[in-house]
Amino acid sequence: MSHDKQHSYATRTEWTGNLGEGTTNYRAYSRDHVITAVGRPGLLGSSDQAFRGDASRWNPEDLLMASLSSCHMLWYLHLCAQAKIIVLAYHDDAVGTMVEDAGGGGRFTHAVLRPVATLAAGGNAALATALHEEAHRLCFIANSVNFPVAIEPAVLVAG
Repeated sequence: MSHDKQHSYATRTEWTGNLGEGTTNYRAYSRDHVITAVGRPGLLGSSDQAFRGDASRWNPEDLLMASLSSCHMLWYLHLCAQAKIIVLAYHDDAVGTMVEDAGGGGRFTHAVLRPVATLAAGGNAALATALHEEAHRLCFIANSVNFPVAIEPAVLVAG
């Protein structure tokens, strides 16, 4: 008997880019859309600017990187709390590379997370650094993608 827990996530993506002609041709419509989930504010989306999108809105590639980064951070903070490591600040400058193929499709080839955690004075920087490996191992999103995700952490100790 399996002890795995199953979770379901429901979102709605609604295209808002009909400029009056629908998709009569590639340039006739906007890539704008709104992503919603019950009880949450709408997230304004588009395609990347390179694909006729609105650069002021989130695109799927940005959201993928944000998901990887956020999932890692949430696991990391959890593990630090369990280990009695006090994290005072955290940020991650994540970057992913997507390669477009000759047929117009493409795929991510790799991503790098560069988290920087600031610990309270006296914090165990070695353990805090090591916990990034465990956070990466546990991250639901990193475990779901088909490209390598590298972690290049930095740990600072306040005071």
